[in-house]
Amino acid sequence: MSRNSIQTLIQRWREDPGGTYRSWFLWEERLKNFRSIRRGLAQVVAEIEAGTFGNVYKGSTLETVVGSIAEQRQIFKGADHAFLWKPKLRIPDIYESPDNQRAFGRFLNACSCCDSAEAVLDAIRNLDERRIKGLGPAAANLLYFLHPTLVPPFNTAIVKGYNVLTGSKVKLGKWDEYLAMRTGILRLNDEYRPLLSNDLGAVAGLLFDIGTGRYAPPPREDDAAAMAAWQDDLAKVRGDSAATRKAMRDAQEGDRTHTEIQGWLRDLGLALGFGVWVAANDRGRGFARGRLGDGCVDELPRSLMANQALDAVRLIDVLWLDRGADRIAAAFEVEHTTSIYSGIVRLLDLALGIPDQSVRGLFLVAPDDREEDVRAQVRRPAFRHVADLAVRFLPYSELERNRDAMARFGEGLKAIQAIARPVA
Repeated sequence: MSRNSIQTLIQRWREDPGGTYRSWFLWEERLKNFRSIRRGLAQVVAEIEAGTFGNVYKGSTLETVVGSIAEQRQIFKGADHAFLWKPKLRIPDIYESPDNQRAFGRFLNACSCCDSAEAVLDAIRNLDERRIKGLGPAAANLLYFLHPTLVPPFNTAIVKGYNVLTGSKVKLGKWDEYLAMRTGILRLNDEYRPLLSNDLGAVAGLLFDIGTGRYAPPPREDDAAAMAAWQDDLAKVRGDSAATRKAMRDAQEGDRTHTEIQGWLRDLGLALGFGVWVAANDRGRGFARGRLGDGCVDELPRSLMANQALDAVRLIDVLWLDRGADRIAAAFEVEHTTSIYSGIVRLLDLALGIPDQSVRGLFLVAPDDREEDVRAQVRRPAFRHVADLAVRFLPYSELERNRDAMARFGEGLKAIQAIARPVA
C-alpha cells in the first residue's frame, strides 16, 4: 500500500463524523474519564494488597472500573467481557487464586507507579510469566488509561484492522503477539504522526474502524482499477448506514442535553448570586446564542490552585462559588449518558481531596430514569464515603420544573437541596 493512499484513508477517517476520531477521540467527555479510572485502579490495587478484594467480579471495584471503560463509545464496547467470571472455564483465574490475584495487583501497581515504556513492558512480561488462565492482552485496556502514549488499547477489531492494514497475522490472547503489534502500531503512528496523535487512542480508533469494516484498507498500488473503486467507496463512507446516522444523532443529542443542563445550572447559580465555574473543557460550547462560559468566573478560588486535585475539580461540570469568600458552595456533575462512576469520583476528589473547602452541596444531576443507576453505584464498597458527604441526586424533571421559581424567589442552596434526593 502506498504512503499516499494510507494518508488519504486517515484524512477521510478524520473527517468522518461517524468514525471513532470525531465520535470518540475528540469527544469532550473522554478525557474526563482518565482520572476516575486511574483512581479506581489504585483502589483495586489497595484492596488486593489488603486482602479485601474478595473472590468475585460482580460488585467488586474492578467491575466498577472496567464497567466505566466499557461505557465509553464504540471502541471499548465489550471491554468488560474479558474480566467476567466464566465458571465452566474457571477464568480469568484472578478470583479463586489468591496468588494470581496478588500478581495481578502487583502488575497494576507497577504500571501505575512507573513512567517509562520499559517499566511497563517489564510489568507485562512479569505478568505473562505467570501464565494466568484467561488474563491476556485485554488487560492492556486498563493500561491505556494509565499510559495513553505508551500502551494502545486492545480488542478483536483493533487486531483485525492492524492485520488487514499491515498484512500481519497477529493472533488474539497472547501477550507476545500484543507486544509485537504494539511495536508495529508505534511505527505506524510515528510515520503518520501529523494526522494522528501522541495519544495512541487515535491510531487504535483508526484500526478499530478498519477492523469493523467501516473502512476498507487501500488495495495494492499496482491495481489501478481497484484503487479507483476504493477511492469511490471511501468517499461514500460518511453516509454509511441508517444505523450509524442514528447513533451519531443520539450521541449529538446527548451532548446537547448535557450542555443544556449545564446552562440551566449556570443561569440558576448566577440568579442566586453565586459565582459560577463551568468545566474547563466545556466553556466554549455554544449555548443560548452565546457560549456556556459566558458570565462565569475565569479562575477557581486561590485556595485550590496548588492542590493536587485541581485537575479533577476543573472538569466538574458546574461549580457555584461564594462571592468574595474564595470558597466552593456547591458542585454539580451532569451524567446524561456517561458513567455515573466518573461523576462520583470527581465529587469525591473535591470533597476528600480539598477538605478545607467544606462544600455544602454535592449533586449528581441525571435523567429521572437513571436514579437507580446512581444508587447502585453509591452502594459499591469503593464509595463508602459518599454517605458521609451527603451527595444528592437531582433529577432533570425537578430542575426543569422548579428552576424559574428558584431563580426568582430562592435563597442560597435551600431550594435546590429541597428538590434533590439523598442517595445514601
